[in-house]
Amino acid sequence: MRLSGFAPVVAGQPHSLILGSMPGVASLEVQQYYGHTRNAFWPIVSELLGFDVGLPYEQRLQALTDYGYALWDVLGHCQRPGSLDADIRDAEANDFTGLLADYPSIKRVFFNGGAAARLWQKQVVPTLTIALETTQLPSTSPAYAAMKLGEKQQRWRQILF
Repeated sequence: MRLSGFAPVVAGQPHSLILGSMPGVASLEVQQYYGHTRNAFWPIVSELLGFDVGLPYEQRLQALTDYGYALWDVLGHCQRPGSLDADIRDAEANDFTGLLADYPSIKRVFFNGGAAARLWQKQVVPTLTIALETTQLPSTSPAYAAMKLGEKQQRWRQILF
């Protein structure tokens, strides 16, 4: 089945872009970034930035953009049964040339996991005409259980200035 991701969450003059690979089944079902109840993204980011993880989804997105972060996925479309990044086929990247032209204030890119970083390198880097600071962070997915939440959160501190 061909999957389509979400529009970017971006406003104002963001300094950083946080990228996943492609929304998983649970996120697609609820139409929310990191919508799986066991995904650690929102608990980690809300703790680091100082907003309530229990806020309604739209308010969490607003808090993220208020702090200067944009949110998107490397891929806009792909084939994938289930949610595992290893099963992604026929991947098509989002339009980063357009996004970065519209938001030239973005200077840093953070990858939520290794798959997002690899897909960026393969699908996006060859099309870029600007240099960006990039950092791979541990995946917040419940499928990545090799690292405990506290360690993930410590590594995610890199998003802060």
